[in-house]
Amino acid sequence: MGKRIVIALGGNALGKSLSEQMAAVKHTAEAIADLIEDGHQVVVAHGNGPQVGMIQNAFAAYHRQEPQSDVMPLSVCVAMSQGYIGYDLQNALKTELLDRGIQKGVATVLTQVVVDQDDPAFQNPTKPIGSFLTKEEAEVLVREKGYQVAEDAGRGWRRVVASPQPLAVVELSTIQALMDAGSVAIACGGGGIPVFLQDRHHLKGAPAVIDKDLASELLAELLDADILIILTAVEKVAVNFGKPDQQWLDRLTPAEALVYAEEGQFAPGSMLPKVQAAVKFAQSKPGRAALITLLERAIDGIRGKTGTLISM
Repeated sequence: MGKRIVIALGGNALGKSLSEQMAAVKHTAEAIADLIEDGHQVVVAHGNGPQVGMIQNAFAAYHRQEPQSDVMPLSVCVAMSQGYIGYDLQNALKTELLDRGIQKGVATVLTQVVVDQDDPAFQNPTKPIGSFLTKEEAEVLVREKGYQVAEDAGRGWRRVVASPQPLAVVELSTIQALMDAGSVAIACGGGGIPVFLQDRHHLKGAPAVIDKDLASELLAELLDADILIILTAVEKVAVNFGKPDQQWLDRLTPAEALVYAEEGQFAPGSMLPKVQAAVKFAQSKPGRAALITLLERAIDGIRGKTGTLISM
């Protein structure tokens, strides 16, 4: 029988420009369509680190040129990134499905995710956004814009913003309705538009970017998914990564994964949140599993041929 799957697609896999994204989503759509063709029910979530930084930088540049213009809040930039990434992704996936003779609706849901305004993450920004920079370029951002920056897993320097814990998915019933109708939902883009719940009903945008792996994990729990697939730049999780004694891992229990995390085996802002999300999902209910692998190997991972599977 087919599984109910939530896929967490990395923002860096979508390219760093519109032209790169157009090419990337075609490749992405093929991998997702493989899962659908295999009989699985799929919800797609995605990151937006490069894209949301690009959007905010564009508005900041425009504000310098036109000082009377609004400074665009980070929550609005996340919403914009959901819209334009979803637009390209849903069109590419719909085309791929039709090319295979599969009649299935595909829709992007602009998704809000509730966070706590007292979350300590607002005092300790750690989420990288925007493009990779040299140390000298990062120092210019600090000096001229007052941004906080951090080195990102040996790949360069990036701006960092608050990354609070996701608490609730506002549009959950809409996403569920799309699934029940047999459609593919693209949801929680960029981790979701971060919002504070004020009073009983009012939502207010929060100055943050939620980690897409943690938001995808929450969505997978709420949708009662069987498998959470977290796609990344490597085929499997490794310990001693990049060292002579590097070891690729095929299977992990949550307990084993947590021991490695405590040892500092997984880079913060890179593999660590993926492993944390995978562990949380695997522990959430008997029979659930999380798979970490490459996009193009997702179907092989589901078939048990590759990737790192984390399960009880």
